[in-house]
Amino acid sequence: MTDSMTANKERPEPLTINGLRDAYRSGEVSVEKFLRTKLEQVRTDESNAWISVISDQQLDTYLVDLKTQDIDQLPLYGVPFAIKDNIDLAGLDTTAGCDAYRYQPADSAYVVKQLIKAGAVPLGKTNLDQFATGLVGTRSPWGAVKNSFDEAYISGGSSSGSAVAVATDQVYFALGTDTAGSGRVPAAFNNLFGLKPSKGLLSCTGVVPACRTLDCVTFFAKTAEDLKTLYQVGASYDETDCFARHAIQPALDGNIHFSGLRVGVPTEDQLEFFGNDEYRKLYAQSVARLESLGAEVVPFELEPFIKAANLLYQGPWVAERYAAIESFFDSNHEQCLDVIQTIIGGAKDLSAADAFKAMYQLQEFKVQCDQLMDNVDVVLTPTAGTIYTIEEVNADPILLNTNLGHYTNFMNLLDYSAIAMPAGFTEAGLPFGVTLFAGAFQDEALMTLASEWQQAMNLPLGATKIEPENADSVDLLVCGAHMKDLALNHQLIDLGANFKKRTTTSEHYALYCLAGGPPLRPGLVRSQNEGQKIEVEIWRIPKKQLGALLVQIPHPLGLGSVELDSGEWVKGFICESIGIEGATDITGTGGWRNFLVQS
Repeated sequence: MTDSMTANKERPEPLTINGLRDAYRSGEVSVEKFLRTKLEQVRTDESNAWISVISDQQLDTYLVDLKTQDIDQLPLYGVPFAIKDNIDLAGLDTTAGCDAYRYQPADSAYVVKQLIKAGAVPLGKTNLDQFATGLVGTRSPWGAVKNSFDEAYISGGSSSGSAVAVATDQVYFALGTDTAGSGRVPAAFNNLFGLKPSKGLLSCTGVVPACRTLDCVTFFAKTAEDLKTLYQVGASYDETDCFARHAIQPALDGNIHFSGLRVGVPTEDQLEFFGNDEYRKLYAQSVARLESLGAEVVPFELEPFIKAANLLYQGPWVAERYAAIESFFDSNHEQCLDVIQTIIGGAKDLSAADAFKAMYQLQEFKVQCDQLMDNVDVVLTPTAGTIYTIEEVNADPILLNTNLGHYTNFMNLLDYSAIAMPAGFTEAGLPFGVTLFAGAFQDEALMTLASEWQQAMNLPLGATKIEPENADSVDLLVCGAHMKDLALNHQLIDLGANFKKRTTTSEHYALYCLAGGPPLRPGLVRSQNEGQKIEVEIWRIPKKQLGALLVQIPHPLGLGSVELDSGEWVKGFICESIGIEGATDITGTGGWRNFLVQS
């Protein structure tokens, strides 16, 4: 029994599963008060993340049950979560994103029951691309789910509501499904970790199928450690699921590290970013980060994987989506969104011969791809090559959706395990993500690597702007060759720094090109009366690495305090006044990048 139902004092809300349980256990957070607050937060959501929410009376039932339980025996005690609305929860209707399809399930899905048995509390059902057909999060009668960082952008689909509910800290984790990337693309677009487990390890009993032979139930969480906890609870063999599989002995050790690991990285000519140069650069930084962690980067042939991916929507597997809802679709197709009618209706003309031909072709790809996988331990790709606005997707829904599946569509066809990981932000503040994948049943090793990745990156959790509890980082201003894509930027990457934003100093600074070189070096000097705003960048760097950076900075440069245009003071690169002797005043250019372009 626990007496944590009454809080003794207030503290900042913990953001991880273990942090929440510790707060419950100490009595610093009241289970009842906390869950009622979360339920109210869900009810006032304005991102279109939710389709249905539990009642106060339903919450009371969960609270009464928790009062009889021992928190130390329940790994998810009092942890609020969300369920994608193609997964059954007793007491709430299942819609699969189509109101006419609505039904009331007699029981919760197998995986939902496992989570509730472990103490988790479901707050409701989340929005999705209709019948889990899409990677955009816009294909829903309940409205497009808005990205948690910028509401003009897509949240990713089809598990859009689940991802946004976690990123905005309405819940601590969420269930999604993944057939073509639905458990990974929304993770990437909302700065989350998304586990796409090996097929069959998480039960699909009580899940409205999309492609039954390919579907996976997935988890979204703010940390890789939370994913481990969820996996240990949810990955329970379900003998009633004919597609369930027992986990076999993995090829990779669960205590694996990046040091010495062979990581396949697609060659430049096989990478596609659909014109998004910022995503291209962020991926290159991710590869550099791998190397700084000691990984051996191995050039990797991705072409047969992409060819296999094309079979998912350009081949007969789309007929599986039709088969999943055949009777409903034949009599109610007009109740489906136009884009869903186009995709699923197009499968009616596919023949059994088409299916077998595609199966043979897929098997050929499988042999080729497995042989390539034998040369590496894991592969790193972008999770998505770009991101679009909601308006852009609405104008061209099928082609842009196809682009988003470029790096994800092959995963279940070829039977691999994968995990999506946050990997930085664009200058507009939009998240970028990468995916690690390996053969089937390598799930635990991937989560261990993701934990190491998270510790190295020290990115904020979801859309909260709050760093992990074990992070100890500081803002660092850079004004020259350490800026994005410039000559010394690799030093920051190697030390675990991450880009935060581009901004300007206050108007009290002068910028000089110092004498000597090459290489050319800038000097930022405070000038109270004759300065102007200088363009700079802010990077987030672990405090423990500041010493290592400092020893790389040559005289007369050093680290000091710099005033930003906002009035905030941050640590950054400055120049001693003696350094401007013989230097060229380049203040008028407004910044080092402009100077390089003009010189």
